[in-house]
Amino acid sequence: MNEFQMTTTDLIGMDPGWLIAVKALLVFAICVVLTLFSIWAERRVALYPQSVRVEALHRMSGLDALKVGIAQCFALIPGTSRSGATIIGGMLFGLSRQVATEFSFFLAIPTLIGAGLYDTWKYRDLLSWADAPAFLLGLTSAFVSALVVVHWLIRFVSNHSFTWFALYRIAFGAIVLVSSYAGWVVWHA
Repeated sequence: MNEFQMTTTDLIGMDPGWLIAVKALLVFAICVVLTLFSIWAERRVALYPQSVRVEALHRMSGLDALKVGIAQCFALIPGTSRSGATIIGGMLFGLSRQVATEFSFFLAIPTLIGAGLYDTWKYRDLLSWADAPAFLLGLTSAFVSALVVVHWLIRFVSNHSFTWFALYRIAFGAIVLVSSYAGWVVWHA
């Protein structure tokens, strides 16, 4: 048991499992609030089409990019999707759903490259040049499959709203919460 768990137990006077349950409930509540926020963003665009100012990626200003980047910071909140935060934030700032989705994918590139480089550096002692062909094949396969899926998703997003996905998030969160409290799934801190 680490110091934080002991301090929490001493302060609350209960088993640290209680804290895990509270965290699960908090994450679910955040998920519901952010899901309702995304439904509101979709409805706003549907009711007020004039709220969409940017219909093409090359029409985004530096200020638009900064606003979406700030929206990405909401992904630091547990239960929040990075792409969801940037797409819904972009829509609230006047980007079309398609532009917000495209920009969200572009915004992920530095993050993914940075995480990949960090992991490579962190585990460099485990790597050998003999593994290079396998890594190259994996990288190429991931890149090609990502291009296909992202291309399909951009087309899909152009014609469909995120409302069903938002409702799915609430339902899935409820299933996770119930399974946790019922003891079907044991969550660890």
